[in-house]
Amino acid sequence: MFRIFLKSVSAILLIAVLGVLFTAFSPIYRFRKPAPFEGPDIFNPYQDLDTAYCWKRALFHCHTRVKGPLPYNECQYWPLETLNALHKLGYDIVTFSNHNELTRHPLDSTLQVNVYEHGYSPFKFHLLVYGSQKVIHFDPLLPLLASQKQFTIDLLAASSDFIQINHPYRTVGTSKSHMEALSGYKLIELDAGRSTENEYWDWALSAGHYSFGVANDDLHKPDRTHKIGVRCNFLCTPSGRYKDLKRTLLSGNFYAMRVPDYGHGDWKEKYAKNKTLPSILDIGLRSDTIFLKLSAVADSIRVTGQNHSTLALVEHSDSLNYVFRKEDHYARLTAFFPEGEVIYSNPFARYDHTQQNSPFNDALQKINWLLTILYNVLIAGLIYLVLRILYLLLFKRCKCLKHQPN
Repeated sequence: MFRIFLKSVSAILLIAVLGVLFTAFSPIYRFRKPAPFEGPDIFNPYQDLDTAYCWKRALFHCHTRVKGPLPYNECQYWPLETLNALHKLGYDIVTFSNHNELTRHPLDSTLQVNVYEHGYSPFKFHLLVYGSQKVIHFDPLLPLLASQKQFTIDLLAASSDFIQINHPYRTVGTSKSHMEALSGYKLIELDAGRSTENEYWDWALSAGHYSFGVANDDLHKPDRTHKIGVRCNFLCTPSGRYKDLKRTLLSGNFYAMRVPDYGHGDWKEKYAKNKTLPSILDIGLRSDTIFLKLSAVADSIRVTGQNHSTLALVEHSDSLNYVFRKEDHYARLTAFFPEGEVIYSNPFARYDHTQQNSPFNDALQKINWLLTILYNVLIAGLIYLVLRILYLLLFKRCKCLKHQPN
């Protein structure tokens, strides 16, 4: 019995190792060297700001109950129940991003957004995939290498409109070197909860990888006040239809926000306070000056730039004007309010408009073919070795047992 138990445990472990190895195949990339944004022009993500359409509150990372064998799956509540809970808090746009599944909008098919959260990895390297017609299930279970992450981004981007990196602050292995290497995504999810620094965003921006910042609840429990309505985005868009949503998200004409759990369990206070959130009244670029006007006085407004440095800081003000200096590569704004609200702008960055339309570098990373061959041969060899051990463990009888007398 003990021998059978040991064999069973060993077989399960070997099968798990096989699962990791079979999903470890990947190109090995020759990543571009980190380089700051350069150019004579300054990219303004708010150049198309039209106050007639501002602002619509949006949540993009939201889970619900789905059909399946498990009782609650992602969440205890169905899409319509979750949508109603968010509407009560003033959300205008909600997209349902269940894991590896496209979820239909429960009320209006014209508001359907094909988006899902990709990823099975216990390391939580998860991506939001927008505009895909089908779910791609391949995923490295243990994405230890930046090349594995880049391969996943490239694979998903090839069959979708754009990609968002989810919760990098909760992803095992989110290192500075990885953020300096990865590209091909348009959005990155901000940590607007445990930390307000978002240093990993600056790692990527400082390396020349431009992206817009979004803040989402990653909602699973809409019945708990501290889980719902604490991270959101405000979009300057005429509607929540995917055509408008896509254009707005890819232009950067929005801002992200951290919202406190007003009342700490008191729903009445939470609903009331969410109706009077501080907001951006105006933001943009005049010549070389970034300007910001808020609806309420902030404790401080910080301008963050290259290598997470503070370029400027004003206190107890509802406005800011910052002259973008020649030595500045990018600048993003963060406003901190007395009750804990935080507003994050998208980055203003240098680029050359004669060469490109924005600071995004959409060129694919180059593959190192020699290392790719050697790496994948190694993975194949390890798979053969594990299969051989598994075969011997399960099907090869010990000689001492084979020749025992009757």
